[in-house]
Amino acid sequence: MARELQALDLTAEAFARYGTVIEAAGDPNFMINAGRCGRYHDLARPQVLDEEGAVSISIGRSDAVTLPMSVDLLERHPLGSQAFVPLGEARMVVVVAPDAVGAPGQPVAFVSRAGQGVQYHAGTWHGVLAPLDEAADFLIVDRVGEGSNLDEVYLDLPFTVRR
Repeated sequence: MARELQALDLTAEAFARYGTVIEAAGDPNFMINAGRCGRYHDLARPQVLDEEGAVSISIGRSDAVTLPMSVDLLERHPLGSQAFVPLGEARMVVVVAPDAVGAPGQPVAFVSRAGQGVQYHAGTWHGVLAPLDEAADFLIVDRVGEGSNLDEVYLDLPFTVRR
């Protein structure tokens, strides 16, 4: 039998414990490119916690999920942050959990608005990339390099995320 998680709206305040919400909301901070481009500046600061690592930018294409969805795997990256920003108007399910002495604590689920991305703090437990309704491409910013930067835990009793 699965445990239930009620997905909340993704907001900067609700998500702050786990990372940063990345979105182009409101007016741009300033104009660049001869006034043709409004820049939403310094939305997140990638973390690399070791000297061997570097910040990497990638693109990932993920299959879609629908709600309710089952969550049986959580992962974390102890040596750096990890960000996922949709390259379009995709919404996504975001599952996070605090650390409880090296294991995931009680998870929390969010549903993003179209175009919102997230950056997980280094060491934050999280579910896998889960765009809602249709497959989507995501800009991924994270740490690459030597060393083990992935811990995975399969849950004995999965969670079901509902809206």
